Amino acid sequence: MRNETVQTDITVVGGGLAGVNAAVAAARLGRTVALVQNRPVLGGNSSSEVRVWVCGATAHGTHRYARETGIMGEMFVENQFRNPDGNPYFWDNVVLETVLAEPNIQLFLNTDVHEVEADGDEADRRIRSVTGWMMGSERRIRFESEIYLDCTGDGLVGFMAGAKYRIGREARSEYNEIWAPEEADGITLGSTILFYSKDAGHPVKYVAPSFAKDITKTSIPMKRVIRSGDSGCFYWWIEWGGELDTVHENERIRDELWSVIYGIWDYIKNSGQFDSENMTLEWVGSLPGKREYRRFIGDYVLNQNDILAQEEFEDRVAFGGWSIDLHPPQGMYATESGSKHLHADGNYHVPFRSLYSANVANLMFAGRNISATHVAFGTTRVMATCAVIGEGAGTGAALAVQHGTTPRGVYQEHLPELLQTLLRQDASVLGVRNQDADDLARGAAVSASGTLRRLGVEVPARAYALEEDAGLLFPVDGALSELELLVDAREAGTLAVEVWSTGRPQNYVPHTQETSAEVEVAAGGRQWVKVPVAWQPGEPQNAFVIVKANPALSLYLSDEPLSGVLAFQKNAGARTVKQLEDHGQDQKVVEWSMRKLVRQPICFRAYPQTTAYAPERVIDGYVRPYGGPHLWMSEPLAAGQEAWVELAWETPQQVREVRLIFNDDVNEDLINLHHHRTDFEAIPELVRDYRLEGEVDGTWQVLHRETGNHTRKRVIALEQAATVTKLRCVIEATNGGPRAELVEIRAYA
Repeated sequence: MRNETVQTDITVVGGGLAGVNAAVAAARLGRTVALVQNRPVLGGNSSSEVRVWVCGATAHGTHRYARETGIMGEMFVENQFRNPDGNPYFWDNVVLETVLAEPNIQLFLNTDVHEVEADGDEADRRIRSVTGWMMGSERRIRFESEIYLDCTGDGLVGFMAGAKYRIGREARSEYNEIWAPEEADGITLGSTILFYSKDAGHPVKYVAPSFAKDITKTSIPMKRVIRSGDSGCFYWWIEWGGELDTVHENERIRDELWSVIYGIWDYIKNSGQFDSENMTLEWVGSLPGKREYRRFIGDYVLNQNDILAQEEFEDRVAFGGWSIDLHPPQGMYATESGSKHLHADGNYHVPFRSLYSANVANLMFAGRNISATHVAFGTTRVMATCAVIGEGAGTGAALAVQHGTTPRGVYQEHLPELLQTLLRQDASVLGVRNQDADDLARGAAVSASGTLRRLGVEVPARAYALEEDAGLLFPVDGALSELELLVDAREAGTLAVEVWSTGRPQNYVPHTQETSAEVEVAAGGRQWVKVPVAWQPGEPQNAFVIVKANPALSLYLSDEPLSGVLAFQKNAGARTVKQLEDHGQDQKVVEWSMRKLVRQPICFRAYPQTTAYAPERVIDGYVRPYGGPHLWMSEPLAAGQEAWVELAWETPQQVREVRLIFNDDVNEDLINLHHHRTDFEAIPELVRDYRLEGEVDGTWQVLHRETGNHTRKRVIALEQAATVTKLRCVIEATNGGPRAELVEIRAYA
C-alpha cells in the first residue's frame, strides 16, 4: 500500500456536476484544487454510468431566457456543438475536458473518501484532512486543505466531520410550507436505474431472467406510461426506495429496480401489446441514481416560500427554475401520479448562506445536499441547478482562501466582491449589475456602426389561428404607442389586445394589465392592423401582449427569430387545467407556454422606435435578459458586411485583457443527452468571426482575431498591453444569425 499526502488550497469531494463546477470555478480564480471522485468518470448522475438528463432552470422550456451560463452554460453549448445526438460517452468527454483544461486542478478518479479528521466542539468544528482509497491503485491519499467542499450528494464528508444535517421531510409548521406533511418523517425521494433499447434490424427474442418481476401483478402497467420506443430518462419513474434508507439499503434498492426493468422489458417483448419484435436491450444501468439523502444545515435554510416568492436574497449566487418536483414515497408502485409540480412565476435565487455549514467552519457544500428543506430541495436538486450552485460555492471558497477567512467570513466581509466576481465570470446570477471599478469599459463612450431601432418581425411563414388567446413579449424602452399585427380575417370581426407588465424583471408571464384596445378588422388576408395601445412604463421592461381569441382571425408566425421577442400560446387543455386546480393556485408559466413556438415569433410592428438594442447596452452591467434583452444588435447585415461596437476614452488607456460576451440565446433549451434534438450545432446568434482593433497613436491596429467561434464568453489576454484611445469589436460573421449581437464588453489593464 502506498500512502500519500496532497496539499491544495481547496479539496472538492464529489465529481458530479456540482463538484466539477465548484472545482473549475475555484481553479480559474487561481486557487489550487484537488477534485476527488469515487467513480471512474465525472458527471455523477449525468455520466454514462447513470445517464440522466441535465435539467435546470428552463424546466424543459417552461421558463424563458432561463438556461444557465457560466461553467454549466459552457458545457451545454460545447456539448451541443460536439454532440447534437446526445451520445452519453461524448458528454463524459465534455465534462472531463472542462476539468483537464484547468492546470490548477489535480483530478483523482476512483478515489473513495471514507476518513475525515476534524476537531473542535459540536458548535465550532474544523476539518483538518480527508483521506481516500484509490481503487485499483492501492493508494491511500490524505488531502489537506483550507476549505473543503462536500459535493458527494449523500453528504458523507460533512457527516463524518460532524456537520449538522437533516434527512427526510420537515413538518409543515416548521417553515410554514403548504407542501410539507403535517408531521416530520424520514421519507425521501427514491433512486432510479435507466435502460436503453434499440432496433436491431432483425427479430430478437427475449428470455427474462429469473429475478425479473411480473409487472402485470403490480400497478405499473395501469399507472405508468410504457412504450416500446422509449428508453433512458423517459423511464424516470422507475423509482424506488423513498421509504427506505437510500444509502444503507442501496444494494436492495438496486436489485428491486433491476427486477422491474427486466420485467418491463419482458412485458414489452412478450405481452403481445407492443410492436417490439426487432427491439433489444442495448444498456441497463448498474448504479442507482440517487435523488435524496442528507441535507446540511447552513446559516440559512432555503424553503418553499422563498422559491415561490422568488426571494431576492442579498447574497444570491445562483438561480433555479425547475418546478418543486416531489414524488410519492412508493415510487413506481404508487397508484397516484409519479410526480407533482409547482412552478414559481419565474426563476428563483439561491443564497450563499445555504452553501456553508452552520457549525463546521471550513466546510461548504453544493448539489443536492445544500441547506434547504425537503420541499425546496424538490427544485434545487436537478443537476444544472446543482452545477450553478457549485460555481457559486467554488467562487466563495476561492475568496475565502484568498482573504484567509471562512465561508461565513466571505458573506459577512466580502459579499460585494463575491457577487462581482461571479458576474465577471458570467455565472448564473440574476439582477446583479457590473460595478467592477477595474473595468475600463464602464468609463467609455460607446458607439456602433449601426443599431436595430425598428422593433418588429415582418416576414410571415405560416398562419396561426386564434382558437385560444395568443401572447407576444417584447421590450418597451420608454413608451409603447401603437402595435401592428399581421392578420387574416375569414370574416369581419374584432381584434382585442391587452398589454400587461410582467412583475419581476426575470418573469415572462402576464402580471398586471396596463392597457387594452379593440379594433374592427375587415375580411381579408395578410393585412397589417393598427392597434392603439398607449403605455409608458416608469422604467424599461418587457410588455406581455395578449391577443384575445377569435376563431375568425389568424395571426402569422415567422421563422426569423428576434432576440428579446417571444411568442406564447395559452395552454387551455384539460390536463393543464386539472393540473392547475390540483395545486390550488395559478401556474402562469404552465398556462402560457412557448414550447411549440420557440424561435417562431408572431409577426408584429411596435412604435415608436426602440433603444432596447442601443450600443450602450454592452456596458449597462447586465449579462443576460432581465426586464429586457440587454444587448447591442445591428440592423440585418448583407453577405460579407461587417458591424462594430466601439469604446472611446478621453485619455489613453492601457488595455491588457478584453472580455466579450456574445449572445448564445439562453432561451434555447439545450440538453446533454436525448430529451430532444436541437436543429443547429452552433447557436445562430453567436458571433463566429471577429477581431479586436485598437486606436494607437491615431492609427487602428488589429490586436486579436478569431475565426470559427461557437462559444459565449471569450477572454482575450493580449501578449502586450496596448495603449489605446479607442477599442473596437468588429464582427465579421455570425453562426447563421442575420444580425451582429454583443451582450457585454469589458476591458482591463
